[in-house]
Amino acid sequence: MSTLAFSLIIFSALMHALWNLLVKRSQDKTAFIWWMFCFSGTLFNLLLPFYPEPFPPLSWRILFLGLAGAACFVGYHLFTGCAYRKGELSITYPLAQTSMIYVPLWGVALLGEHLSLHGTGGIMLIVFGAYCVQLRRLSLSEVLRPFRNMADPSVKAALAAGFVYSVGAIIDKTGVTEYHPLYFTYLLVMFMFLFMSANLLRPAHRGRIRQEWRQSKLLVLASGPIMMGSFLSFRYGLKLAPVSYAVPVRQVSLLIAVLIGVFFLGETCGRIKSMATILILAGVLLVRNG
Repeated sequence: MSTLAFSLIIFSALMHALWNLLVKRSQDKTAFIWWMFCFSGTLFNLLLPFYPEPFPPLSWRILFLGLAGAACFVGYHLFTGCAYRKGELSITYPLAQTSMIYVPLWGVALLGEHLSLHGTGGIMLIVFGAYCVQLRRLSLSEVLRPFRNMADPSVKAALAAGFVYSVGAIIDKTGVTEYHPLYFTYLLVMFMFLFMSANLLRPAHRGRIRQEWRQSKLLVLASGPIMMGSFLSFRYGLKLAPVSYAVPVRQVSLLIAVLIGVFFLGETCGRIKSMATILILAGVLLVRNG
């Protein structure tokens, strides 16, 4: 992985951790995420006329990739939200990270990517660290606990989230490879905003958007440029790096989130989180050097 690609993905991880922190501090998570996409999409539309390169010609294939990628990422948000509402975080969170197992497989099988021995070892460390970060204790029974009740709806939702995100990542990589990363990101943001708007237009969600704006106005204003920075830097990095490496390396956002929690939110960092963040950091360094 080149220095530029690595730097872009690490910056994206920082921005990703920050906008997830803003979501955590909001009241209505679904409505807040809609506001994030609304504001970042508005910024996109305001800035695009000043970009020196014109919008490249759109093909049906690129439109389909943008639409399919957006559907996958919105599906990921919906599945994870469902899993977190109905199940324990210590069970559902690790299972939602299983996307990092699929992504290297899809990258090798579908995109013809090649993984070095160092890179493969680094991915395995990152996957295990991301899996362990929410576990309650260090034991084999605890590691296997999330898989014990496969019939549980929250477990199914978490596994579905991991799978659908991995599909979206491959679509994403294809899109930024075949089309300009800036404009493909723009398509993703616009399509995701449309999907989320359709969800919030249902009668059950009436009034939630206005209420969340009143409660979290400053957080919404901060979230737009942060999300846009996360989206753009990751997709420029993704164009330059194998998706098999890019998606796992972005999990350094978990390490950043732990540090933010400890130093700014007064959260504790127990042995498990400490071990998990060390594994993630070691895996990222292996991928970078491999």
